[in-house]
Amino acid sequence: MNGFYFHIAAPLIVTALLCGAVGARADTDKAMTLQESIAIALSRNASVHAAEEGVKAAEARKKAAFTGFLPRLSTAYSYTYLHTPPYIKGLGLPPPVPGEITSGTRDNYNWAVEARQPLFTGGGILADYQINRIETEVSRQDRAATIQDVILEVTVSYFNILKAQKIREVAAQSLAQLEAHRDVAKNFFDVGLIPKNDLLTAEVQAANGRQALLRAENEVELAKSRFNTVLRRDVDTPVEVADVLAYRPFRREQADSQKKALAGRPEIKAFSLKVQQADKRIDLARSEFFPSLSMIGNYSRFGDGPDLAGSQYQDRENWYLMGVLNWTFWEWGKTRYRVEAVKNNRNQARDALIAVQDGVSLEVKNALLNLEEAEKRILVAQMTIEQAEENFRITRERYNEHVAASTDVIDAQTLLTRAKSDYFNALSDYHIAGATLERSTGVIGADFIK
Repeated sequence: MNGFYFHIAAPLIVTALLCGAVGARADTDKAMTLQESIAIALSRNASVHAAEEGVKAAEARKKAAFTGFLPRLSTAYSYTYLHTPPYIKGLGLPPPVPGEITSGTRDNYNWAVEARQPLFTGGGILADYQINRIETEVSRQDRAATIQDVILEVTVSYFNILKAQKIREVAAQSLAQLEAHRDVAKNFFDVGLIPKNDLLTAEVQAANGRQALLRAENEVELAKSRFNTVLRRDVDTPVEVADVLAYRPFRREQADSQKKALAGRPEIKAFSLKVQQADKRIDLARSEFFPSLSMIGNYSRFGDGPDLAGSQYQDRENWYLMGVLNWTFWEWGKTRYRVEAVKNNRNQARDALIAVQDGVSLEVKNALLNLEEAEKRILVAQMTIEQAEENFRITRERYNEHVAASTDVIDAQTLLTRAKSDYFNALSDYHIAGATLERSTGVIGADFIK
């Protein structure tokens, strides 16, 4: 990724050695990096595989269309048996010609080879080839979009794991603080410094802390299961990911994000190509207005036996060259209507391109706003944590000196827990928003796309 979060430097088609290494690591409890996670997902994702097959199919159709420029060769071998040998009636001819003259054989063997080369088709062959060539590029852009979607999905699930783990750590710290406060409250109660109600409040809050920790642990397991699903692994596969959940200042180089998106987004490229493809379909339809001209070369052999050695009535071989002009000049406006229909399809493609461009512009704007919002939330949360920690420290000391109530300590601890949770939520949203921005501009995972 050429952005400000991480750099991806692995090819899409992973070599056998790399696949073996990544696959082996995936089944262990070692921490995986984001790059390794993406490589595994791309090597196993069914949508990516389907997109690859789509590219191969389009390339095969392009090669098939190119053969239209080349001569076509055909051959045929036939045998014909006549119930009587062909003859010519000689009646009326001067003697010594009899009444009927045999002119052929009953057994007739034929073998022919023909070459047919199109010379002019009104541009139809060229237009058909260009349509399939553009379709190949469209399929490549579709594959690129699929790869970028998978990369974004892996990135989101990766950072959701890190966020869930941080929230679990916060919950564990909160429980430890609540239990420590309960122990202090119990000591105070035992010596008659606080009423039982204060002790019960501390015990209830400690129990609530244990429940919060259980929920946080479940969220971690659920996030890991989702991550395994994205990587097409068993949901119970152990997962350990490298901790990269750290704040890095947002470099404001995205002032031209809209321009980057309009120029580099695979979906926009695909729809632009579809407009070009529609123009070529118009050329293909118009080609039917023109005649077609072909050159035909034929070589044939004949015989009254399978060896094609000829007969006493016919030479054994023959050849000819022939030019053929075909022109269907009247079909009651069928070609004209077809051209009009294709023009309407071209207009539809242009409108679809405009709609996609508008949608991408909105995505980029939304991603930028989310990124800036998350960054501001991080800065606010950092200050809030400092204030909450100081507030908790002071309140706890005041409680130890019997000038604050148990509820004051619990409230201060709740504020601290919320501040830490808000920080890690904002930090995770910041990374995800950055990846979303790079997806919306079409630059995410550039090294994975060939």
